[in-house]
Amino acid sequence: MKPSLAKGHNSKNNVPHDNYERKPRYAILVNDMLNDFIHGKLKCDRAAKIIPKIKLILEKARQKDIPIFYCNDEHLRIDTYELKLWGPHAMKDSDGAKVIDELRPSANDYIVPKRRYSSFDGTSLDNSLGETYNGKGADTIIMTGVHTHICVKHTVYDAFVRGYDLIVAEDGVEAFTGDDHVAGLKYMRLNYGAKMEKVSDILKSIS
Repeated sequence: MKPSLAKGHNSKNNVPHDNYERKPRYAILVNDMLNDFIHGKLKCDRAAKIIPKIKLILEKARQKDIPIFYCNDEHLRIDTYELKLWGPHAMKDSDGAKVIDELRPSANDYIVPKRRYSSFDGTSLDNSLGETYNGKGADTIIMTGVHTHICVKHTVYDAFVRGYDLIVAEDGVEAFTGDDHVAGLKYMRLNYGAKMEKVSDILKSIS
């Protein structure tokens, strides 16, 4: 598995405006598809149905050399701000912090450990995205994983303020309840301009 690249810059905002429609430079983000969230301490029963959907995206992305980023909670005991609220979960080096077997990363995928809701907060994600495509940088994020109204939403916000185009796989993200899921999708669409797309449509776009 590739480590997140240490330094670099994302040149997505330095590309001159052209009169032709450019081809998006996609990156797939897989958020918190970990044992503790899918099978364990903070199990989300609704997440089971998105596993095969995410797997389809990952398979197609690997065929097309689209970079994949696994953004994974990896908490320390000092992370009391979250642990007090949710209890110990996805602790560093625990089985609960490992990606579920069904979506196991490949050698060329990026692993982004995180200790907060957003996958950008305190991580090298932005720099690593900027190093893709021979330094041109990914400019369009396709978001998958859990939870729609928490970590997914916070990550999409941080991508929005950094200038990325945003696609949320509406049937490739989930939350504890249907209401939370729908509310999260609506919030990201209205406030961050994120496009909500079915996985079937995403597969066509990245093919």
